Amino acid sequence: MKFTETLVSRLKEVLTEGEWVTGTNFKDQIIDLNWRTATQKVDDLNSIADLIFHVNYYIDGVAKVLEGGELEIRDKYSFDYPAITSAKDWEQMVSKFCSDSEKFIDLVADMPEEQLQETFVDEKYGNYCRNIEVIIEHTYYHLGQVLLLKKLIKTSNSDS
Repeated sequence: MKFTETLVSRLKEVLTEGEWVTGTNFKDQIIDLNWRTATQKVDDLNSIADLIFHVNYYIDGVAKVLEGGELEIRDKYSFDYPAITSAKDWEQMVSKFCSDSEKFIDLVADMPEEQLQETFVDEKYGNYCRNIEVIIEHTYYHLGQVLLLKKLIKTSNSDS
């Protein structure tokens, strides 16, 4: 098995279709979530919508590099998005997350194996493989937060 196939499998696991590591994946956790729950704040924690935008910000930014573009993303903008004020706004965010995730998975699947060891934009960022693995790890980290937020929100709403 090529290592790109391993990375694709891991991306699918966390983003769109897996259940092995966490018993779920990002898409399953957000696809039927309503916009009010997605934007509900718990204390000073990020909302689920905040986390969805944040994760997708990096997926989209790295995908642009995989397509031959520039690395334009900056950490300071990774939570900057228009307010979600309706079901339509939320559905658009979820749709973008899902389509960007699929696109990213396809881009990794189409990568030549030798590209994984090439420098990603600048030596300070390491190689392509490292950056794809960081996307996976970062996504799992925030998936865990989403799962906890959903439990906290459910508990909070049932106490009301």
